[in-house]
Amino acid sequence: MKLNVRTITIIAVIAALYAALTLAVAPLSYGMIQFRVSEALTVLPYFTPLAIPGLTIGVIIANFFSSLGMVDVIVGSAATFIAAIWTYRIKNKWLVPIPAILVNAVIIGTEIGLLEGKVSLIPIAMLWVGLGELGVTYLLGMPLLFALEKRKHLFKID
Repeated sequence: MKLNVRTITIIAVIAALYAALTLAVAPLSYGMIQFRVSEALTVLPYFTPLAIPGLTIGVIIANFFSSLGMVDVIVGSAATFIAAIWTYRIKNKWLVPIPAILVNAVIIGTEIGLLEGKVSLIPIAMLWVGLGELGVTYLLGMPLLFALEKRKHLFKID
């Protein structure tokens, strides 16, 4: 993959969209019970590897506004990076949301439980984060995937 104006622009647009969508519904985007609308974009690695840095940078920006501080910037972006790489490798479109659901449930659920200082909260946090992720990725992400499938040429890398 060549780093040129087109690829940098695609990465930047994905990052900006993710951050803007997260902040637009900010009260719902953070915490144990979250419905982060921007997570619908986690289907994008199915189309292009450029979504991997785009989503990761978007999470870094969005998580600067998290009450969990720098820990969330680091842990959240690492979780997104892992899920995006895994998503990129998936060929069955119906399974595309699974990496984001599982990775975020486990990593972000654990992070929230630990930062709240209650290890007993970890399974509950995993469940809530996973359910929110499941809702967003299948209710919003899959329709996005189907809409973009007709426009795959937009993600073509020279």
